[in-house]
Amino acid sequence: MNITENNTVAEVVTSNIKTADIFKKHGIDFCCGGGISIKKACEKNNISYETLAKELSNMNNPVSKAYNYDSWKLDFLADHIENIHHSYVAESTPLVLQYAERVAKVHGHHYAEVIKINTLFKAVAQELAAHMKKEELILFPFIKQLVKADKAGIKVKTPHFGTVNNPIKMMEEEHENAGDILKEIKELSNNYTPPEGACNTFKALYAKLEEFEQDLHQHIHLENNILFPKAILLEQKNNQ
Repeated sequence: MNITENNTVAEVVTSNIKTADIFKKHGIDFCCGGGISIKKACEKNNISYETLAKELSNMNNPVSKAYNYDSWKLDFLADHIENIHHSYVAESTPLVLQYAERVAKVHGHHYAEVIKINTLFKAVAQELAAHMKKEELILFPFIKQLVKADKAGIKVKTPHFGTVNNPIKMMEEEHENAGDILKEIKELSNNYTPPEGACNTFKALYAKLEEFEQDLHQHIHLENNILFPKAILLEQKNNQ
């Protein structure tokens, strides 16, 4: 869709449900109040149309790159996970919570599953926030210590948690639990398929939940399959 200032907010969101996140970020009502033009919505919310148009345009030009994560140094990989995936979770969680709460409140009497989805996402959001903090404050710094020690050829002092296997085991268990919750949400939402005639907030919720799950799968893959096994090997090497 070639977006102009005369298109209504609702038209743009209907054409591409992911644009809902941009409108939501700027406080523009894309659901019940989506019948006004983008130009009027910008004026009403004191937003530069040029700024909004640029953000909407950039959505149609995604940069997709295939990285060889397996070749990265562990400290760089840990920073990547934190800067990309942890940041994504931190930024997206409040938005999904708003969508889920609104949809549950407005549509829960017709679609009981959205009430359960709201409850489940609140639970996984709390778990992920605590989980990421433990990684950022405890596990990742120790992995970086191992990398520095390996480069310098020195021994690492035994951490308070004994061995890196202990926090890794805890993180993997928490990954599995988060994955199970999102799997249940996926089933409840019929693979993120909104019901016929669903409003734009309903559609935005399911689109964002699907995106959230996809990001978490990549996030967990990088940790479980690359970062953690290599950290265990690096610690074993340091202990020799």
